[in-house]
Amino acid sequence: MSAARPAPSPSDVLVGSYNVHKGVGSDMRRDPDRIIEVLREIGGDIVALQEVDRRFGDRKGVLDLEQLNQATGLSPVGLGGRLGRLAHGWHGNLLLFRNAEVEAVRAITLPGLEPRGAIVADLRLGGHPLRVIAAHLGLLHQSRLMQARRLAAEIETDDGRPTLLMGDMNEWRIGTNCSLMPLRKGLRAVKRSAELSVPSFPARMPVLPLDRIIVGDGAELIEVSPHRSRLARTASDHLPVKARLRFLP
Repeated sequence: MSAARPAPSPSDVLVGSYNVHKGVGSDMRRDPDRIIEVLREIGGDIVALQEVDRRFGDRKGVLDLEQLNQATGLSPVGLGGRLGRLAHGWHGNLLLFRNAEVEAVRAITLPGLEPRGAIVADLRLGGHPLRVIAAHLGLLHQSRLMQARRLAAEIETDDGRPTLLMGDMNEWRIGTNCSLMPLRKGLRAVKRSAELSVPSFPARMPVLPLDRIIVGDGAELIEVSPHRSRLARTASDHLPVKARLRFLP
């Protein structure tokens, strides 16, 4: 069943981030079809996925991208196979979109002890330019701090377009000890840490705000929330987080 939506208006761009845990649910059963159904439930226009590839061996992607497109209308930006012939993403990151024009996209490597990366894509939605960064940060605080500094360098754009950053930040703090402080300084429009922190982990009883959606100058987020459907509580060990993106004059 297709989840076709009309092209998003400037006040109706639904964005989301979802760590799909390689298709393994909170019941320890691998079922990528559940992930696709959760994405259909969300109905997003731009979605960042993490852990879409197996971590070892051939790093094969766990999702059927054609099935995903038929169910949701979402297509991946053109970075598939960067870490292996069968991989979907870049260090497990996959950025999906619909009803948008992709102007440029690149993969960057993030510093730290673990192999980590991010996707940076310049899109245009309904005439509005937007930079989207999809990332999965490391488990160690010092690595996350270095990675946040590296991502902060990607926020400034030549044409002044707003930046949307989404992903599993592996950070639960919201105060001065938060490793994401370099990003908050770079994204000057971020005024309230509460906008960045809704509980998403563990999926069955979420208490930690590991998954974040952050936006900078030129746009704002409204209705930031975890997606709490019955299926989402089982399909992965993380809940998806979603928000509505509104471009500002």
